[in-house]
Amino acid sequence: MNVNWGPLTAHDASAWAEFAAAVETGRRVTVEQMAERLANPLLDLPEGTLAARQGDRIVALGLVPVRPMADPVHVMELWGGGVHPGHRRRGYGRRILDWSLRTAPAMHERHYPGKPLHLHLHVEAGNHDLAKLADETGFTPARVFQQMRRDLTVPVPPPRVPARVAIVPWTPELDERVRAVRNAAFLNHWGSTRQTPESWQRLITGTAAFRPEGSFLAMAEGNAVGCLVTHHTQTAAGVDEAWIQIVATLGEWRGKGVASALIAHALTTFRTQGYGTAALSVDVENGTGAVAVYERAGFVTFKSVATYVNVL
Repeated sequence: MNVNWGPLTAHDASAWAEFAAAVETGRRVTVEQMAERLANPLLDLPEGTLAARQGDRIVALGLVPVRPMADPVHVMELWGGGVHPGHRRRGYGRRILDWSLRTAPAMHERHYPGKPLHLHLHVEAGNHDLAKLADETGFTPARVFQQMRRDLTVPVPPPRVPARVAIVPWTPELDERVRAVRNAAFLNHWGSTRQTPESWQRLITGTAAFRPEGSFLAMAEGNAVGCLVTHHTQTAAGVDEAWIQIVATLGEWRGKGVASALIAHALTTFRTQGYGTAALSVDVENGTGAVAVYERAGFVTFKSVATYVNVL
């Protein structure tokens, strides 16, 4: 059967969810999640998406969304899912990557003229075909991110909260403080971009995956010094998983046990809420010692993803 190429449309949530179920490993996706992604105003459907279709089915997909800010560089992540396992080694991946390299600079220039552009491509460990394509098209490996998981059937040690610190639940009234802590804590993190009020609402606390009852703020003398934000996902086996989207501690409070207290408090809460696992992603070169903090909390790596960079 012939393959037809063209952009995604606002009506593709179901087809995208079916495609994602075939190519994404370790996590379930829903039609509702894909509808949210299609509604993202930073994703230009006519110009910033390319799908290969066989009948009504998507068999390959590429996306080039813009970031909410470019400070000081604009990082564009080339993502979308790649190629359906039953349609690989037919040149579809190369076609999508070549399209991305043509499309991203033009979209970048419309949004952030004159700013530097860095393209990021994420390659799972073992995906040798994509790694080869990345090498051939000017990308170089720059960072490795580990996805880590914690079995919540295993008891969690009680939180040890530092003196003068209190862990409080997220509320709408505290949301702006959470965003401010996240932005300040991630200011110098590799590849990070500040969240605007609009992008924060759209991607973090306004999404259907956000779990306010599993999100917390560390307060010291009336000031926010750390935060933990949780989204709900499901593993490929259908286990409810608390995905820790953000763990952040202000620089002057690092090394004092704030992050460990937030994580232990959250894990204890997740167990009472019926989650089977908790998971997160971390840069292995994170200079804050985050990997060691997560390992002490019982997290183990289940997937590694290399980020390749092309500086334009």
